[in-house]
Amino acid sequence: MNETVLTPILDLLDIAGIAIFALSGALVAARERQTFVTMAFFALVTGVGGGTVRDLLIDAPVFWMTDPWVAVVCLGTALIAWFTPMRLWEGKLLDYADALGLAAYAVLGAAKAMAYGIPPVPASLMGIITGCVGGIIRDVVAGRPSIIMQPELYVTAAALSATLTVGGAIAAVLIGVPTQWAWALAFVAGFVLRAAAIHFELGLPSYGRSTPKEEGADPRPAPSSKDHSSG
Repeated sequence: MNETVLTPILDLLDIAGIAIFALSGALVAARERQTFVTMAFFALVTGVGGGTVRDLLIDAPVFWMTDPWVAVVCLGTALIAWFTPMRLWEGKLLDYADALGLAAYAVLGAAKAMAYGIPPVPASLMGIITGCVGGIIRDVVAGRPSIIMQPELYVTAAALSATLTVGGAIAAVLIGVPTQWAWALAFVAGFVLRAAAIHFELGLPSYGRSTPKEEGADPRPAPSSKDHSSG
């Protein structure tokens, strides 16, 4: 398929995901007391980063190069961040908004990949990439620890939305119901999982550690009496 067919639901998810991620990028720059130009740059790379990587991988036209409204949305969110006091965004409000964007972009990415003829498993991965890469780019550029390096459920929520999008779409075709129902279910499921992780601080167990590491404990195994130093 050479052209992807976007429904109003996917259009809405697209704009919502771009705006939310762009806002999160602008606010990172705001916390660092950066200029408006830097805030606008962070808004753009965060808002379009995941979708850009997705489109390059599935050999689709890069979406924001053909849609003039994407840059406008990113600039608009940067203006919102610039003219609003930082205290309005403190707490977990932005985390929940980011959860909405994560689920929306994961659904959009998987659905668009399927529309371009990508097989189910890679299409699911495209959903994860679309949802997560923008935030990764934001954190790398800002020089801050990325959320994906934490045990907190983040990529898992994107994977849930992307997998349900692909599996639900296949099931919807087989039973003859609109695929929009599958997209809606996938979006809600991913958001609920991410919101639960934020509220209850849910996370996956870390490698080699079944219980939280004690304060100040050395995670390396104790040396054996038979070990020899290498000088």
